[in-house]
Amino acid sequence: MDQGLIPRRYAKALYILASEKGKDADLYAAMNNLADAFGQSPDMQKTMANPYVDAADKLALVTAASAGNPDARSIVSDLVKLLEKNRRMEYLREIALAYVEIYRRSHSIHKVDITSAAPLQPAELQRIQKLVSNHLPAGATAEFNQAVNPGLIGGFSIAIDNELLDATVAGDLKQLRLKLLSH
Repeated sequence: MDQGLIPRRYAKALYILASEKGKDADLYAAMNNLADAFGQSPDMQKTMANPYVDAADKLALVTAASAGNPDARSIVSDLVKLLEKNRRMEYLREIALAYVEIYRRSHSIHKVDITSAAPLQPAELQRIQKLVSNHLPAGATAEFNQAVNPGLIGGFSIAIDNELLDATVAGDLKQLRLKLLSH
C-alpha cells in the first residue's frame, strides 16, 4: 500500500527517533493499535482532519486509540502536537500504517492472514502456522491473524504480505467458472 511521500517521511523520522530511544517496539504496538482504530472507526479520520475539533480532544482520542505504554504515549503525543502545528493531522492514519510497514520491514516481520470457512481447531491452526513459518526466509518471523468467513464454503486461504494461497471451495468454483467462460 502506497501511503504517499509526506506520511512516509514522518514515519521514517518517527522510527529513527523511537529506535534511538529504544522504544521502537513499544511505538510499533501503539501504531498498530492506532491503525486498527482508524480501520474500525472511519469517522476517526474525519475527526482528525476537522480543523474545528480542538487539538486537545484530538490528542486525547489518539492517546486512547494507541493505548501504548507511557514512553510510546509521549512519542505519540509529540507526533500529534507536531502534526497539529503543521496542519497535517489528516495524515495520521497513513503515518501509522507507514510506521508499521517500516518496522516490519526492518525486523523481517511478515503479516499472515489466515481465513477459513469455519473456526480452525488449535491443532490445525498450529500446523498451518508451522508450514507458513517454514515458508518464510531464515530469521523472519510472522504475525498471525485469523478470521472466519463462511462465504468461503470450505477450506482456507493464507495471505502472506502480498502473496495469496487460496485453498477454498469458493476459490475453486471461481476458477472453474473462469475456465468455463474462457472456452
